Amino acid sequence: MDTEILRQTLALAAQKEVISFAGGLPAPESFPVEAMRQATDEVYRTQGRAALQYGPSSGYLPLREKLAQRLTGQGISCTAENILIVSGSQQGLDLAGKVFLEPGDLVVCENPTYLAALTVFRSYECGLLPIETDDDGMVPEDLERQLAAHPKVRLMYIIPSFQNPTGRTWSLERRKQILEIARRYELPILEDNPYGELRYEGETVPTLKSMDATGIVTYMGSFSKVLSPGIRLGWLLAERGLIEKYESAKECADLQASTLTQMVVDTYLEHNDLDANIRRLNDLYRGRRDRMLALLASEFPEGSRWTHPCGGLFLWVTMPEGIDTDALLPTMAAHKAAYIPGRTFFADGNERRCLRLNYSNASEEDMTRGMTIMGQVFRDALAKG
Repeated sequence: MDTEILRQTLALAAQKEVISFAGGLPAPESFPVEAMRQATDEVYRTQGRAALQYGPSSGYLPLREKLAQRLTGQGISCTAENILIVSGSQQGLDLAGKVFLEPGDLVVCENPTYLAALTVFRSYECGLLPIETDDDGMVPEDLERQLAAHPKVRLMYIIPSFQNPTGRTWSLERRKQILEIARRYELPILEDNPYGELRYEGETVPTLKSMDATGIVTYMGSFSKVLSPGIRLGWLLAERGLIEKYESAKECADLQASTLTQMVVDTYLEHNDLDANIRRLNDLYRGRRDRMLALLASEFPEGSRWTHPCGGLFLWVTMPEGIDTDALLPTMAAHKAAYIPGRTFFADGNERRCLRLNYSNASEEDMTRGMTIMGQVFRDALAKG
């Protein structure tokens, strides 16, 4: 699927009458609107002129200090000097491209992986080297084979926790294995973790960055899924020398993230419990995940398979033979339902039976109606052969 068709799918999903499981949208009712309004009022009242002025490219220092303290509590040894504030984690992907990649280079990634990351890396005229994955994560033996055969690999991009699009989480042993292989090949890793705190069951698995003794891992996080995507704030965490390179690349792009927004988020964190907000999100999304899993079992055709994510925003469905999720998009659109076909998430683009579903942004009523519609369309397609 080319980017134009993807834009059309997302534009369809944005229509009010369409029940969409396509985007990765948090539930809007979860946004702490009043707390953010109070934080904004306080910033204008106490720091208004500073908030409306330019700020440092590295980001607002009090916010970076709070992030460093939080991440240290999660097992990542760091200070504010290791953190660069970016305009959403999507900018972090782009900065990694600027720092590491030249035309003709290769990026290794999970197969499937986050489609917007594929778009970024392709924009730098790079090749994508998909690595086999299973329920525990990237397969070490395949990674070893590919790295031995392709000396122009310059970066590894991974989402080990509640992966987009599959919802899977790497095991601890698999994380250790992949980190060791990357260390031997001196291969930089970009560890993307926007969903890691949205856990609904099971125990938290340590990040690769928390186990990184040589500084090869850049860790990327975001406020989009735990606070609000509209504020467009994320961060990169890396060794100081590498952060300086990211910062230089950011200065070329936009000089800095919004001073006002950074101050508002810092003030919000000063007066509110982000962990409590995350617990509320987890309670909400756990129920929606469970509802979607039940509807898949009751509405989708026999022979369909799907993941059981322990957190995050997505699950991954593999349809029976005979279903082409690309080809069924117009029919699904006519019935006012939307999903993202799985082919967009594969570097080689060959898989046509899969689809990604988002469960965080649909009410129980809409989810029931939308999943019933999709199940019927898929069953009809199988019946027609």
